[in-house]
Amino acid sequence: MKKTFVSNEPKISIKYDGTGDLLIFLHGIGGNKDNWDLNFPILSKNFLCVAWDTRGYGESEDYKGELLFDDVINDLLSIYKYFDKKKAHIIGLSMGGQIACLFFEKHPDKVKSMVLCDTHFGLGNLEKDEIDKFINSRKKPLLDGLQPKDIALPVTKTLVGDLNNEAAIEELVNSMSKLHKESYLKTIDASMSTSHQHIFEKIDVPTLVIVGEKDTLTPPSMALKIHKLIKNSKLFVIDGAGHLTNIENPKIFNDIILDFLNEMVKKNKIQ
Repeated sequence: MKKTFVSNEPKISIKYDGTGDLLIFLHGIGGNKDNWDLNFPILSKNFLCVAWDTRGYGESEDYKGELLFDDVINDLLSIYKYFDKKKAHIIGLSMGGQIACLFFEKHPDKVKSMVLCDTHFGLGNLEKDEIDKFINSRKKPLLDGLQPKDIALPVTKTLVGDLNNEAAIEELVNSMSKLHKESYLKTIDASMSTSHQHIFEKIDVPTLVIVGEKDTLTPPSMALKIHKLIKNSKLFVIDGAGHLTNIENPKIFNDIILDFLNEMVKKNKIQ
């Protein structure tokens, strides 16, 4: 697996492997590019897999001012430019699903397909109790002086579907512990004030909606609404998983993605 930086200011860190159609992975609000390490070995056998650290995350640089999703969309374009690709399949988890939708709205011609995993309508559109819980467990403690590593375990326990899944818990705790505090806070604010619900009904590329059966943040009922808004989309619920489906049950996740993408490739060859 190789690493490099794309874009100039801020520098955006990516890791990549494989050949073929470009397949871009977008992590969630508490994640980074390493969250896809259990998915790369399988999917890179058929695709050029690229995972990034969103600006202000992981090994990507921080930035001045507030987070603007238009800037994030431009960052994503730099991946296309680096690999000289005109189109890509995009897999987005939670906030990554939001970014995928916002990107599609601006550049529909650059998207071959989308996989929206445990995706919401915009954090500000969650149920009121979920919004309160999100703010009280993440933003407030950091504003009160704590560091991301201090909230990593309690937040993780609210996200996983099976608290006996020690490997998933360890991965998520490590992931949240690496957050850049100020950039994370700015991302929360941007996500809370950005809605993308209007985009779902505009999506006309093959789309797979995935959700964990025990996801309480973006539950199956929300995934069903998204599925109904996106014409010709498919919905898959992963039994026993919570909000981080690709980490909690990577084998099922990889199989679903591979079946979805291979079916598309076959259809395109026939056409």
